[in-house]
This record gives sequence, C-alpha cells and structure tokens, in this order.
Amino acid sequence: MNFSISIKMITVGQINLLILFLIPCQIALSQGNCKVLKPELTGGYKGKCKDGLANGKGSAIGIDRYEGQFLKGLPEGKGTYTWATGESYTGYWREGKRNGEGEYTFFYNGNDSILAGNWENDRYTGPVPKKPQVIHKSNIDRYTFRKTKNIRNRILINLYQNGSRNTGISNLMISSSSGYDTSLGNSVGYDEVSFPVKILVKYTTLNKLKTATYDVEFEFEISESGDWIVDLHN
Repeated sequence: MNFSISIKMITVGQINLLILFLIPCQIALSQGNCKVLKPELTGGYKGKCKDGLANGKGSAIGIDRYEGQFLKGLPEGKGTYTWATGESYTGYWREGKRNGEGEYTFFYNGNDSILAGNWENDRYTGPVPKKPQVIHKSNIDRYTFRKTKNIRNRILINLYQNGSRNTGISNLMISSSSGYDTSLGNSVGYDEVSFPVKILVKYTTLNKLKTATYDVEFEFEISESGDWIVDLHN
C-alpha cells in the first residue's frame, strides 16, 4: 500500500498576511467589549480601552457623538461633542461634563452662534479672563503670578534675590488703582481689590554681589478676581 504525504510550506509573506488579518479582529473584539458610560454615546466605540471601559483617545456614537479623550468610560480631557440637534462643543471635559475652557456652537435665529469661555459641571460661567499683563518692567530677572484657592480679592507681593527674601531693599513704593494696604509676614500688597487692577512697584536694591545699587520698576494689571501672589526676583 502506498501512502502519500502532502506538506505545504507557509512563506513569510503568508504569515505576515495572517497577522495583518488577525490584528484587526482582535481590535474589533476589544472595542466591542469596551463600554462608554454616557448613555447618549452608547451606540458604538472605536479607540483605546482599559478594564472594559473607554480610556484614552477614541470616538463614540449613539444618539450624539463624541471624539476626543476618555477616562473610565466618560469624556475626560479635550474633545468635541456633537448633539443630534446639530450643536457642538469643543473644549475640556471632566467626568462626562463640560468643565474648563471651551467653545459651544449653536443655532440662534437661523444663524450659527458661538459661546466661548469657561464651563463648570455643564454650565457656562463666563468668558475666559485675561491673563495677568506686565505693563512695564525694569531690572527684574523673572516674575510669577499665582492664584490661590482663597475666596477673597487680594494681591500679595514678594521680593526675592538669590532665591531668598531680598533684604537689601530701600525706597519701596507700591501704588494700586484699588484696595487698601495689607501685609502678611514679609508679603505686602492690597486687600479688597476691585478688578481689573493696576499695580506699580518701585524700589532700590543692592545687586547680588552687594557691591552696588540699582532702581527697580514693575507695573502690571490683573483682570481676573481672586487671591493672587506675585513674586519678583532680582
């Protein structure tokens, strides 16, 4: 009795084709098991997934559609959301709600209208305030503006040199367009400020080697209300 054995050799090219065929199947399977937790977006999802939830960059479509960043199944980070009625929002999200800076496009009296600014828990809170502006500076190495979480309208100014408090200052003069003089430790400034506010700081200081003096001027404007700390470094 004769036996014949047929052996087929699989080429490298065929193996690569097989891999290319299997990878999309795996991706499609993982996306099919990846959930979006916002009910209006539960029709279909394509994108990155973690622990069965949309996580990372992706796109989802249901009654509405969304393309952008996800976290734990919800829009989180920057993305564009389009409602079934045609309105859209491009901006920042947190836990599936508009939070942060964004731009909402909608129809009003038959025309496209745009509402740009800050959002909090899906509610528009107003335009984005202008960042602090430096009007004039002289003999300042660097500066920083910081807004604290304290609920008050105050500006405190710190003067530094070589990373420490500047103790070589004379002829200090600070003027403000609103508020009254205040201090906190080594910080000086103004409390009960009305915004926008302009402040001018002038003083004479020793140089870093303590061998000479020079005059300093720093004028700035802050438009956003709040409790601010301004650090000036020589």
